[in-house]
Amino acid sequence: MSIRREGPVSERLLHLLREHPGADPARAGHMDAPIAPHSSMSRRQAVAVFESAIQSRLQDLLSRELKDQGVSYYTIGSAGHEANAILGELLRATDTAFLHYRSGAFVAARLRKGRGETPFFDAMLSFCASAEDPVSGGRHKVLGSHLHIPPQTSTIASHLPKAVGYAYALQRLERIHPDADGVAGGAPYDSIAYCSFGDASFNHATAQAGLHAAAAAVLHNQPCPVLFACEDNGLGISVRTPNDYIERMVRARTGIKYFACDSQDFPGVWAAAQQAIAWVRQHRRPAFLHTRTVRLMGHAGSDVESNYLTPEQIEANEARDPLLAFADLLLATGAISKDGILALYRDTDRRLRRAAREAARRRKLETVDEVAAPLSYEPLRDLGPVQRAPDEERRRRFRNRLPEEDARPRHMAFRIPQALTDLLAAHPRALVFGEDVAKKGGVYHVTAGLYETFGGGRVFNTILDETTILGLAQGMAMAGALPFPEIQYLAYLHNAIDQLRGEAASLQFFSTGPDGRPGYKNGMVVRIAGLAYQKGFGGHFHNDNSLGALLEIPGLVLGVPARADDAVAMLRTMAAAAVAGRVCVFLEPIALYMQKDLHEPGDGKWQFHYPPPDEQMPFGEGRVYDVGDDDELVIVSYANGLWMSLRAAARLRAEGRRVRVFDLRWLLPLPIEQVKEHVRATGRCLIVDECRATHAGPSPMLLTELAQDPELRGCVLRRIAGHDSYVPLAEAANLVLVQEPDIERAAREVLDQEVTR
Repeated sequence: MSIRREGPVSERLLHLLREHPGADPARAGHMDAPIAPHSSMSRRQAVAVFESAIQSRLQDLLSRELKDQGVSYYTIGSAGHEANAILGELLRATDTAFLHYRSGAFVAARLRKGRGETPFFDAMLSFCASAEDPVSGGRHKVLGSHLHIPPQTSTIASHLPKAVGYAYALQRLERIHPDADGVAGGAPYDSIAYCSFGDASFNHATAQAGLHAAAAAVLHNQPCPVLFACEDNGLGISVRTPNDYIERMVRARTGIKYFACDSQDFPGVWAAAQQAIAWVRQHRRPAFLHTRTVRLMGHAGSDVESNYLTPEQIEANEARDPLLAFADLLLATGAISKDGILALYRDTDRRLRRAAREAARRRKLETVDEVAAPLSYEPLRDLGPVQRAPDEERRRRFRNRLPEEDARPRHMAFRIPQALTDLLAAHPRALVFGEDVAKKGGVYHVTAGLYETFGGGRVFNTILDETTILGLAQGMAMAGALPFPEIQYLAYLHNAIDQLRGEAASLQFFSTGPDGRPGYKNGMVVRIAGLAYQKGFGGHFHNDNSLGALLEIPGLVLGVPARADDAVAMLRTMAAAAVAGRVCVFLEPIALYMQKDLHEPGDGKWQFHYPPPDEQMPFGEGRVYDVGDDDELVIVSYANGLWMSLRAAARLRAEGRRVRVFDLRWLLPLPIEQVKEHVRATGRCLIVDECRATHAGPSPMLLTELAQDPELRGCVLRRIAGHDSYVPLAEAANLVLVQEPDIERAAREVLDQEVTR
């Protein structure tokens, strides 16, 4: 038996098309008549579905040829899954589709509903990684379209929570803006979300989170019009799925309506899909469409099925090729003639090959700057067009007194809800959500009063699951909301970090619009309470001093305020960046929430006035304290480290040592050029990093940048950081965290070293 199965699969279909006896007079009928008694699918509709299916099949075959020639780079195909063309045909073009990577036929069918689309050429541009690919710009082979198909790569069910978020947003945004035409991109409020995946992906924890979130919405009486579509081919690469596994796991699942069909019967798939779509659209509740199908030609071009399947099993799968049964039905009912179906096959093949030849000649990405352009922070330097301050009348509508009229300086936990109030007033589609953020006002009362002011439509609790919280944020942002999701503690983010790393932050990289900007956006401001120094409370889950997982995410914006006024201004800047499509993380140091004093108890020097409503923090800029012309050391830090460094620096200055302190404020991107200016001015730099020493905080990046700068050669550079340990309970926490005496001792040692430049 041949290891490569493209030939046998193709020949089996072509043999049927050539040798078929043709129409059965007893089954012939008008083109608008149903093609089978158990389905409303007409013969005309069946032919259209077959056109999309054949395009998908031939794309898969051609992609493997192109891979052999070295001009294509992706061979995970849709062969055997072509029944999803029916969903592409039945769903509206405005029903946003979050797709499985075997959905080539769906995309072909959806693009037939557009005007001016070039589906053959676009597919080949994607296969050939051309910079002219209108969806990904040559950065990946993606299934996507500007016809409401956000680009997905080789996602393993990580898109389910996002699809639930989009569905969740439809009615929530309708309640907020009932007179608007719909959500972002022109989708009407009565749209639904469609989300496809495979039987093996069903096992992924993220898939279960998405299904659970949808069912929970039903039990909480919240609309969630999402259609889950599991294409069950019985294999996860080489791992078998039991025949009745998906049905038994889903049929009795609370809150989700189950529908089933088999791709051996395309009219039956049409009937089941019609019912499922109608259910979701009418009831605004989730449904699950379970389609039995088959995977042909292996998982991908590099997969040798004979390593784990017998020849008999491989041939049995190929005999179940759904296009065989569908082509037989089309020919037997006279929906299309034998000559017509052969001509369609050959013409589609010729057109795809012409498109491939041209796509292979088109320009590729050629420079690092071009590849990374969607991740660049440079466009965020000027956020003027998307900054928004509410007018005074609107601000007064939501409070008795404006915060800047308060003569008293205040601490951070007091100022953050005031800033959120202004942002909710300024952005009518801004939403605040997470565990406990509504009536309770959050664990630390940082969202106190928002629920009472703006109501449950805009400030609401979610189920206790970080994956769901971040998935909801993505889908809602894609629908046009401005989400402010809250993760209760930094350590809990790691339960769901892939929702930021693999999904949210990557969308701008894989999505290219007509103007070169991201075609799809899911900008958000993720608020996270975190870091340590909580005076022994809670152990490591509530005292997590590691930012490493965030610092490695390309394009992410990460800001860490240390004081109340900075927190307000930074939130405004991040909101503007989120409107522009950026994924932002706002890390709020828990230990500084209620901090009011700096040097002495009762001095009130860590409380600040509310910044004027039109004042924003310049993006990516730090703040320097106590600058003198003859300073001999700059201490660089952030968050709790800044507060301690300021105290330590005051004691050093009292001894006659000339020290300034620089607050990074932004960790992605780092204000490295500003840091270099202060190092050049002083000749000495001490970095105080409260996170763990090994890859947990920004200090390794800072030191590397400083050490590599030839202008700083001869300068004294040093850092101190936390120990590589989890944070224990009680006073033992201080043994592994940076302490003020550590800062003073290190600063004196640096000051005593000679600058040799």
